Amino acid sequence: MQLPVWFEIGSFVVLGIILLIDLLLVVKRPHEPSMKEAGLWVSFYVGLALLFAVAMFIFAGPEYGGQFVAGWVTEYSLSIDNLFVFIIIMARFSVPRKYQQEVLMVGIIIALILRGIFIALGAVVIEQFSWVFYIFGAFLLWTAWKQAKDSGEDEEDTENPLIARIRRVLPMSEKFDGNKIRTVVDGKKVFTPMLIVFITIGLTDLLFAVDSIPAIFGLTQSAFIVFTANIFALMGLRQLYFLLGGLMTRLVYLKHALSVILAFIGVKLVLHAMHVNELPFINGGHHIEWAPEIPTYVSLAVIVGTIIVAVVASLLSPQARQAKLDARLEADIKKSMSEAE
Repeated sequence: MQLPVWFEIGSFVVLGIILLIDLLLVVKRPHEPSMKEAGLWVSFYVGLALLFAVAMFIFAGPEYGGQFVAGWVTEYSLSIDNLFVFIIIMARFSVPRKYQQEVLMVGIIIALILRGIFIALGAVVIEQFSWVFYIFGAFLLWTAWKQAKDSGEDEEDTENPLIARIRRVLPMSEKFDGNKIRTVVDGKKVFTPMLIVFITIGLTDLLFAVDSIPAIFGLTQSAFIVFTANIFALMGLRQLYFLLGGLMTRLVYLKHALSVILAFIGVKLVLHAMHVNELPFINGGHHIEWAPEIPTYVSLAVIVGTIIVAVVASLLSPQARQAKLDARLEADIKKSMSEAE
C-alpha cells in the first residue's frame, strides 16, 4: 500500500490531538454525561471514522479502503462486547459515576499502548514468518468456540489472583477519595481502590488485545490500517459506555455474532496460510494453489451482515425483552440517581 507520507503522519497527529483534548476534558471536568452528550460524541467519532474511510478509498484505493472498514467494524464490534465487562468492573468496585469517564479514558490509553506493541510485534512476525497465519487462524477458531460456549459469569464473579494479592500487600483505604490514587487516612499515606480499578482495566485490555489483534491481521497485513482501525474503534468508547449502559444486556446474540465473525476470520487466515505456505512438512513446502483467498468485499459483507442479523434478532427476541440488568449495575444506577436528586 502506497500512501503519501503526509497522510500517514497527519493522521496520527490529528488523532493524537483529538485524544489529548478528550483526555483533558475528562480530567478538568469529571461528570456523568447525559444521553444527549454521549450520543453526540459517539456520532462525532463514528462520522470521523467514516470520513477517514473515504480518505482511504481516495488515497489508497477500494481494496485498502475496504480493509480499513472491515477492520474498524470488527474492532468496534469487539469493543462493544467488551463494554459489558467494563460495566461490571465499575459496578463491582463501586466507582462513582462522575469518575467513570476518567477510568475509561485511562483504560483506553492503556489499550492503545498495548495494542500498539502487539501490532508492531505482529507486523514484524508476519513479515518474517508466513506460517504464523496458521497459529493466528487456529487461535481465532479456538477463541470463537470458547466465546460461543462461555457465558462469562464465573469470570465476572471471581477476582483476579493478582488483584487479590495487591490488596493484601499494599496499604489501601476502604473508600474512594475523588479520582485520587493515593490519599491520607489517620495520618498515613495509602492507596485508594482507584488503583485496583486501573490495574483491573489494564489487565482486561491486555486480554482484549490478545484476541483482537490476530482478528484484524486476518483482514489486512497493513500495520497502518491495523493501528488506525484500533484507534477509531477505541475513540468514543467511553461515551458509548454511558449511551448503551443497561442496553448491553438486551444484545443477547452479540456474543454469538462475534464468535461467527472470529471463526470466519480464523478460516480466512488458515486459507491464506495455505496459499502462501512455506512449511516443508505441508505440501512439500510449496504454496497450496487451490486454497482460495477470500476477497475483502466478501469479508466486509460477512462481518456487517452478521452484526446486523445479531442486533435485529436480539431486539426482536423475547429473551432480550425479559433480560434484566446485572444487580450490581442496577444498584449503581439507582445510587447515581439518588445522588443527583
